[in-house]
Amino acid sequence: MSETELSARIEGLLQAMPPVAALQPRLAELADEGCRLRAPLAANINDKGCAFGGSLVSLMTLAGWGLVTAWLERRGIKAEVYVADSQVKYRAPLYDDLDARAQFVESPADAVLADLADKRRASFQVRAEVRRNDGGLATSMESRYVAVVPDQIVAE
Repeated sequence: MSETELSARIEGLLQAMPPVAALQPRLAELADEGCRLRAPLAANINDKGCAFGGSLVSLMTLAGWGLVTAWLERRGIKAEVYVADSQVKYRAPLYDDLDARAQFVESPADAVLADLADKRRASFQVRAEVRRNDGGLATSMESRYVAVVPDQIVAE
């Protein structure tokens, strides 16, 4: 699968989920080093005129999911990716469009591939953040994602 096809696939999956589509996310970057999603403030605004906390955490969660999903796809691994747990810190209100960036805490290694082959599941540690236009940190999140390789059904 080419990078263009992979980006289109991730973008399509985002748009296929109605609550996610309502955020109006756009894939801005997709690489092994990171995934970046953007969304307009107007679609994610709260009663105070700043970004809704649920939108911030959703966009960061989706950026992490996209990062792990694309990393697996590039290696030919078909797996279901789930966020297992996360810790969010809201640092400052965001009055700008949302720009979430996710990256691995540590680059996945051969051990991850071995876990997927042996145990059919593996964990990935991801850090995501949303910064204000002035460079200040608005929100950060540390998450653990789990990839599960489904059992193959053999047709008789």
